Order: sequence, then C-alpha cells, then structure tokens
Amino acid sequence: MVRKRRTEGAVEADKSAVKTEIVLATRNHGKIMELRSLLKGMPIRVLSFMDFPGLPEVEEDGKTFRQNAEKKAKAIAKATNCVAVADDSGLEVDFLGGAPGIRSARFAGEKATDRDNVRKLLKMMDGVPWEQRGARFVCVTCAADPKGRTVFAEGVCEGAIGFEMRGTHGFGYDPVFVPKGYRVTLAEMDPALKNKISHRAQAMAKFRALLEEFLFGSKKER
Repeated sequence: MVRKRRTEGAVEADKSAVKTEIVLATRNHGKIMELRSLLKGMPIRVLSFMDFPGLPEVEEDGKTFRQNAEKKAKAIAKATNCVAVADDSGLEVDFLGGAPGIRSARFAGEKATDRDNVRKLLKMMDGVPWEQRGARFVCVTCAADPKGRTVFAEGVCEGAIGFEMRGTHGFGYDPVFVPKGYRVTLAEMDPALKNKISHRAQAMAKFRALLEEFLFGSKKER
C-alpha cells in the first residue's frame, strides 16, 4: 500500500461531517478540479495522486471506456486502501465509425497535444457535410473499494463536429464540438454552462447518489 501524505490541497466537507476519504485516480489537474467541484457537498475528504507519492501508472489498455475506468479505479483502490474514483472518456464521431473513441487523447500519436488531435480530426472530416458530422462525448465513471467492489455511471453529450476550431475555454476537442441544441462550441461556451451539459457532468449527476450508497449504504440502512 502506498503511504498517504497530508497536503493542503485536499478538498473536503466540514471536518465534523467527513465520514470517509476517496482518491481521484487521475493526474490531470483540470479533471481533478472538475471532479472535486462535482462532488462538492458530500461528507467525504477528496484526495488525489498528490496525496500518495509513488502511486503506479495504470496502463489504459481496455477496449472500452468502462474497462479503462474500472482498471484505474481498482488499481488505485488497492494501492491506497481507499475507495478510488476514476473515469475514462472520449469522443465518438459517426463518420469515422466511432473513432477516436478510447484513443481520443492519443489520436494523433502517443505524445500528441490537444491541438494535434483536433487538427487530425478536422483533416479527416474535410469536405464532410454538416448532416454527416454527428458525434458525442462519452464518460464512464467508476468507484472501486480495496475489496474490488465497483459501481458505474455513464454520461453522454450529443452534438456534431464543427468545420473549424472556435473558442478559448476548455480543453481537448472542445473547440470543434458543438453540443446538440447550441450554435457554439464547448470552447466558446461559458464554463458554468458547459459543466451542466457535459458528458462528465451528466455521469456525475447519476454517480453522486450511487457513490453515497456505495460508501455509506442505503438510507434505510443508516
């Protein structure tokens, strides 16, 4: 088990209300901040990789978002002896048969930047008419405890791929993804609105109640 280091960066509810600790199984600072915000108000202390020096890298070699999320959560739960929360997400483009999918972060290569990935996507979609540019962001979130128990939630944000990069907010494919019912990309959208309609927000909306029961049991049992 990896020994925990106390840090000032850990986020928690009022100390008198904290009932347990969970670890976010990611090193992505943006994702950590987003997940902490979505978990705000629960009676838990939210830790991250920064609180556990020496945590192992978990290879994302699954064939689905669910498999990758489960593998990460189980590995970090075992290493820390805490409940771990992990997610895996990506972009599925209809015209490309669901690609980039689980390879969204590595679409243009193992060391590709967000801009590299977006440029490759736009090149592959060059000349494709709007009605054939349907796409969706998918997020699968998993919690696992040290005994191997798991719980899952999935969120989907439907939309389409724009013809050019627009906007300065967000990350990843946000500058070219236009959510269904909107005329702006996620990168042009106010972050507060994005965090209400995104795939991760939708997954976490379902996940909060599941996580509470997973951690503390049903209300009838308390």
